[in-house]
Amino acid sequence: MNLKIPPTSCSSSAAESSAPGVDAYQPRLGLEMEMAVAHAVTGASLPVRAYFDALERIKLARGVTCERVAIGASPIGLRTPDADCGLDNGYNLLETALAPVRGGAGGLDRLAALAHQELADTLDALRDDGACVLNVSQHPDCPTDASWYERVRVARPIYRELVDYRGWHHWLGMDAKAQNGANTSVPVDHAALALNVMIGLAGAHIALFANSPLEAGCVTGLKETRLTLWPRVFGPANFPGDAILEQYPQRPFHDLGDYFRWMFQAGTVTRSLPLSQRYDYKSAPTVILDGDPCLLSFLQAARWRGRRTDTGEEVVLQPHAMHFEHSQIAQFLDARFRYRLDALPGLPALMRAWRRDGGLEELFASCGVDGYIEGRAPGAGFADACLLSEGGEAAARSRLTAPTALQAGLLANLGAAWQLIQDRGWQTLGELRQAAIRHGIAHDGVRALCADVLAVARAGLTVQERRWLDYPDYVLESGRTAADHLLDTWNTAGTAAGRLAALPPRHAALHPDDYRGLVPPAASGA
Repeated sequence: MNLKIPPTSCSSSAAESSAPGVDAYQPRLGLEMEMAVAHAVTGASLPVRAYFDALERIKLARGVTCERVAIGASPIGLRTPDADCGLDNGYNLLETALAPVRGGAGGLDRLAALAHQELADTLDALRDDGACVLNVSQHPDCPTDASWYERVRVARPIYRELVDYRGWHHWLGMDAKAQNGANTSVPVDHAALALNVMIGLAGAHIALFANSPLEAGCVTGLKETRLTLWPRVFGPANFPGDAILEQYPQRPFHDLGDYFRWMFQAGTVTRSLPLSQRYDYKSAPTVILDGDPCLLSFLQAARWRGRRTDTGEEVVLQPHAMHFEHSQIAQFLDARFRYRLDALPGLPALMRAWRRDGGLEELFASCGVDGYIEGRAPGAGFADACLLSEGGEAAARSRLTAPTALQAGLLANLGAAWQLIQDRGWQTLGELRQAAIRHGIAHDGVRALCADVLAVARAGLTVQERRWLDYPDYVLESGRTAADHLLDTWNTAGTAAGRLAALPPRHAALHPDDYRGLVPPAASGA
């Protein structure tokens, strides 16, 4: 594989002096928090109603500028300079996407301060609904039937396409399946390598942050049941190619061109495509193409007939580079390369670059690319009373930002991270991914992988930054994940209702005021 591999930076001396990285590249760091809402007394999954009014009031009182987001008369979000606070697929699953912060010295401190402030605002606002955030990556006992789906689902146009046209079993995700989305910017010439690293080493991230051993009130026998969602959603879909895009690839990607050929290959069917540039991909009017082509076939055509998703009107769509950029969200692996171009190239230039080794990297660089790796493997997790008592203050302090710290450390040490993949083998790592879902840290091979991944990530961080790995260090040393803590509580309670009610006292996310002193103050500069 002819990937451009940066030198390793695994020596402790490199990390002692300054943050190592690819050509001294200083990334931007981000976090997307997904939060499963539950009744603070009963533990039942709870759709929010008063949340956005309360959140706006709290932020305005702190002098934060707010912009409301709604579908019709229904509020679905609040935009501020620091974060987009909204909903994922349902009113029982909150989603807060932090504005990226400058990496380098103090970067993880800045991210942690911002994340804990946003979490504090969310928990304060949820009091108006009598709700809390559970420290779970999937609610333990929640319906996903048609009645619940219609009651809880956010009314975004994209979901009509996914369910009615593509035949996805979208309702299976309505039990608040939640991830901790770690986002780290990367230089475009190392994007494919960074993506391979995060996909290949995903088993370690799954195991260390495993947090969903329960579903529909039953013990599943898995430590991260959340990740069984995609095969169940896509398996019965109308287009078999949809399932391809959630399956572990047969080999690493050679470059970005290879990655996008895999994503848009024959046998896949393009999602609906936008009518105009610069859009909200979940809400903007789009066009479903006649004949269900893959994106590559569409881009090679002069024009294509289709129909609008909002009005059903027949239209003729002319291929454009924006359709390529728009379709970057089509796959559902453990990591994605996400990007935005300052200036879109002409479609002929894009197609020529796509055919050339390294061509997309060169073209994107010339178009002012802003790209990052979106990590999707870690389950959502927060410091709770159980972790604080069992794992201690350091583990609790680092819990929220640990997935970003782990990813940032690996991407700052790409040469050594890629060597881990070569040493174990791509297919073996795919098998370890499945073992991580089932066994978590209890599997010997997964545990050994976690130890190696943590060592490489630690070497990619400065001594000051390494404290943000305290939570995964605790998991590795103790052999106990959040899934194990949850099972302890669940298995010692009595009735089903009693089990749910036992969760908030031990597994509700702690308010940052309860451990604010444990979180170092933000370094200056965002």
